[in-house]
Amino acid sequence: MSEFEYINWVRQRIPAHSRVLIGPGDDAASVEWSSGKPCLITTDMLLQGSCFLLEQTDPRLIGRKALAVNLSDIAAMAGRPVAAVVSVALPRVGGRKLAEQLYEGLSRIAGEFDTAIVGGDTNSWDGPLAINVTVIGEPTGSGPVRRSGAEPGDWILATGEFGGSILGKHLTFTPRVREAQRLHSLVRIKAMIDVSDGLSADLHHLCEESGCGAILEESMIPISEAARQMREGKSALEHALSDGEDFELLFAASPSEGRWLLRDQPLAEWGVSVHRLGEFVPEGFRLRTSDGVVRDIEPRGYVHEFDGGSS
Repeated sequence: MSEFEYINWVRQRIPAHSRVLIGPGDDAASVEWSSGKPCLITTDMLLQGSCFLLEQTDPRLIGRKALAVNLSDIAAMAGRPVAAVVSVALPRVGGRKLAEQLYEGLSRIAGEFDTAIVGGDTNSWDGPLAINVTVIGEPTGSGPVRRSGAEPGDWILATGEFGGSILGKHLTFTPRVREAQRLHSLVRIKAMIDVSDGLSADLHHLCEESGCGAILEESMIPISEAARQMREGKSALEHALSDGEDFELLFAASPSEGRWLLRDQPLAEWGVSVHRLGEFVPEGFRLRTSDGVVRDIEPRGYVHEFDGGSS
């Protein structure tokens, strides 16, 4: 199958979308935009051997994840996804079947979140699979929620549970798009991030951008059953703090609004709970253990690394 045959195959399967004026097949897509509103743009690349193991993973789940991680970024700003472009580098051997399976996964979650796939690029080579997705969205309510804005005294709040995503959640998670919009409509979210690198690492990002510190409460951290099943010489708490790819929302709100969220649990219709994890403070990055001892902790999570040598 050639690149152009694949593009035609995709075009025949992409459903019509009310916001798409020009879809795949032209030099650029045209998407209808609300007058006077900014757009949100995010992109993520998934690489075979780093983000997934192709021989152990259903390609449909890889396609799903490639779009889902971008939808999660839009959710982190309480936005609404509108359109996506997808670029793939396919291995020459077996590339056709793989491409079709990737598209099945992509299109399924795109439909679930009313996101139009409007184009992209397709290449083939003798290397491993790489897939890159860019999502364009729009803000909701009072506008995009940034990572900056948390203040000392605000509560650290989060959706869901943490740790052990490698046992399956990293491929099957639900981007918290609806949940973020619901929260944004009910309370003032002062800062927010999606937990992709790791709970402690991403909380540290919020602190850095907001110019404050944090104290996590060990007894309040919602540890997943998957984290409790993990081994590798780390405790369940350590997995919850550092594993990453939970793709839950981590955010700051005032104590009064935090109490309301914990009491009313407005995300329960989607089976999602809101938890308090601690408090933002003027400085420092600490954990209060279950026996009341406060100690410094290092933010830990996944980091892509490369050296500074010449090519």
